[in-house]
Amino acid sequence: MFAVSVLSLSVILPTLNEADTIASTLHSLESVASISVVDGGSTDETLAHIAPGQASVIRCEEPGRARQMNRGAAESEGELLLFLHADTRVPAEALERMQREMSDRPELVGGGFLRRFDSDSLFLRMTCRLADWRSRRLGLFLGDQGIFVRRSVFETMGGFDETMTVGEDLDFSYRMTRLGPTLAAAPPVRSSARRFEEKGAIRQTWEDYRTARNLLREIRQKEEA
Repeated sequence: MFAVSVLSLSVILPTLNEADTIASTLHSLESVASISVVDGGSTDETLAHIAPGQASVIRCEEPGRARQMNRGAAESEGELLLFLHADTRVPAEALERMQREMSDRPELVGGGFLRRFDSDSLFLRMTCRLADWRSRRLGLFLGDQGIFVRRSVFETMGGFDETMTVGEDLDFSYRMTRLGPTLAAAPPVRSSARRFEEKGAIRQTWEDYRTARNLLREIRQKEEA
């Protein structure tokens, strides 16, 4: 029986003032050879926390997460692309298992990781379990989960929608499900809970839910038009 070769991986991290998080995220990716940090004009010490040879740095003259991720994809060479927030850490085992499964199962177009927050909040743990269901059953992923996709599929999709200032991750994963099955990869990534700590977990979750619901409605309406 012939062994399946493992797809080459490129990680793209869009950043804007992530000095407090970028170092730990890059440390979690030490097994990855191709990492691109695409900066949207940070005014803090984000770029100073990148060690020489740790990642390539791309300065994006026109900031915007979708635009930064598309730029990073264009300047990378991996057969598999992973778009990762700068405050999300990926266990080495998760990267290895995702890369292997995507290599072994050519029918998969992409996917995202299951996710946990760096918080002891019972409410946030519950929302993560609900997100697990969404990811597995609906194939919908958010940016703080880490979204991965085959380069060929990314190019067919035309990348992220640069006209969107919010929800580009949900729009991308929705369009990705239209092209084939997706993978909800485990073990989970660990994402920062700082947004929820600033506004309160319940309030921020409710705002996120309303935004996602309205966005999905708009996407489906465009699809039916």
